[in-house]
Amino acid sequence: MIDIKRLRDDPEAVRSALARKKFSFDLDTVLELDAQRRTAIVAAEQAKSEQNAANKTMASLAKGSPEFLEKVTEMKTLSARAKELENSCRDAEEAFQKAFLSLPNLPDPSVPDGREECDNVVVSEWGKCLPAAPYRVPHWDIPWFAKAIDFGRGVKATGAGFPFYVGDMARLVRALIHLFLETARRNGYEEVLPPILVNEASATATGQLPDKEGQMYADTNEGLYLIPTAEVPVTNFYRDEILPADALPICRCAYTPCFRREAGSWGSHVRGLNRLHQFDKVELVKWTDETSSFDELERLRNDVEGILQALDLPYRVLLMCAGDIGFPHAKQYDLEVHAAGQDRWLEVSSCSNFTDFQARRAGIRYRDKDGKPRVVHTLNGSGLAIPRVLAALLENNLQPDNSVRLPKVLQDFMGQDSIQF
Repeated sequence: MIDIKRLRDDPEAVRSALARKKFSFDLDTVLELDAQRRTAIVAAEQAKSEQNAANKTMASLAKGSPEFLEKVTEMKTLSARAKELENSCRDAEEAFQKAFLSLPNLPDPSVPDGREECDNVVVSEWGKCLPAAPYRVPHWDIPWFAKAIDFGRGVKATGAGFPFYVGDMARLVRALIHLFLETARRNGYEEVLPPILVNEASATATGQLPDKEGQMYADTNEGLYLIPTAEVPVTNFYRDEILPADALPICRCAYTPCFRREAGSWGSHVRGLNRLHQFDKVELVKWTDETSSFDELERLRNDVEGILQALDLPYRVLLMCAGDIGFPHAKQYDLEVHAAGQDRWLEVSSCSNFTDFQARRAGIRYRDKDGKPRVVHTLNGSGLAIPRVLAALLENNLQPDNSVRLPKVLQDFMGQDSIQF
């Protein structure tokens, strides 16, 4: 959530910043509910104070005296009023929190204006896109693709978007996960293996709720959600904790399967591996202070770029415009690889700074040099997601004989320099 003090002190500046993003919001209602909440808190505290004062006075009176009995009657009235105001205070707090949580994060001033994908800015490119060739086809048209990644049997076992990876393709997925985790470890990220189910508080802390409730798979009996990304459990590792300043930045990496309903997705751009309901991903997460978070974002981006370079995949980096960044994001880079068979760019990573937005929701703080608790900044990036990286590897390295040449960085793990079914 955003800083309530900032909202109270300069609501028009907040309104102007939020208007740059694509999300609807009702700032006037939030401000009104905040005022009602504060009034209710003052009234409840005053009633409690009066109740305590009357209680002290009654304790000094002789039991059974007229004054004592009169005070008993007064205490009953004060107690009923205090309880009523306490309930009103609780209702006002709940109404405010519900409205306040609907406000997205403010975009950083360095984020360009824009409303659509075409307004995103290409900040760098690496590698050369391969020219068209008769044998360079979309991965789903490779003759052996249906045997290596079996969508049909996945539909039988579960449903659309849940494929089986078979034989060397399963090993290749495992090799990629190993590469991603080992690269992260060398870059200073400590590995964790988190749960893949989270509770409502965790999903709310990172901004999945209330923004993406319809996109998550939920267990309504237990009130749990299958994670859309390891960002959710890993960020909540330190929920409601105060970290020592000298521990920052803290860098973690985690491999998990990820689950997304992707409701409303259709069309040729989501064929094959381009969009799945279950996929594997290695996530990079950072906790840092407010003075270094944007520097850490650049380091995070560089760490992800290093993996793409090791895989020899041509890619570009987009600085996302304000209208195309996510609900909790302050600044976001998207990394896209070029898939030769489709002749299109595929997003494989988002590297994002959430500033203090997630940490305020999660109650994650650190103590500064004066011992004062301050809110941390959180960041994360995909390092990397498997499906589209795999799609680009298959298409870019496909040979005329329909074998796929493996990048050198994967050959030792696989024990071979190419795969073919």
